[in-house]
Amino acid sequence: MKKTLYSLMLDDEVVREVDALAHQLGTNRSNLINQILAEYVNYTTPERRINDVLSTIQELLSPSRELVPFFSPNSFSMSLKSSLEYKYRPTVKYEVELYRSGGDTIGELSVVFRTQSAALISAMTEFFRLWKSIEDLHLYQFTGVKHSYALYEGKFLRSIAAPDKNCTAEELAKALSEYIQLFDRLMKGYLSGRYDDHDVEAAYYSQLLNAPIHV
Repeated sequence: MKKTLYSLMLDDEVVREVDALAHQLGTNRSNLINQILAEYVNYTTPERRINDVLSTIQELLSPSRELVPFFSPNSFSMSLKSSLEYKYRPTVKYEVELYRSGGDTIGELSVVFRTQSAALISAMTEFFRLWKSIEDLHLYQFTGVKHSYALYEGKFLRSIAAPDKNCTAEELAKALSEYIQLFDRLMKGYLSGRYDDHDVEAAYYSQLLNAPIHV
């Protein structure tokens, strides 16, 4: 969304209170005034929608024993921590970043892992490649969007597609939450040996068919 510089005449006392509230909320004067005016005229800004989506993900996943969410209001990203079913219980961090601008891609999901185990790194790399191949085969027919993927040392990246239909912030948050939970569950099952390639694909496709929104 385009932003333009405007000049406003405001009382000094009002500005002091706005600045104090902006500091408390972790934002700045311009963003806060923009949000206040948007709410007054009943308009949802991209920043407000992102905040609503991420805060709802936090609410949905907070009761989970598998994923621990961390979100600071008025930011464009959040993280979730998960412990692998592996010796020494290494952790994986999921990072969800959403973009202000629209388009086919609305954000990015990162899977960050830190381990010195060559065996675990190899197994996780196999899973990430399996996941990409499954999505390349099945997901495009639902979204019509070519997702982008990248695998670096200690990080797997996957783009988040714009929903295939109009949805509320709550519906988008639910879709993202269920996607992350599915990824986490299947990755843990694959690394522990409970699931093989066919099990992962079958579980993924089953959820894909039943999901009302695809990202």
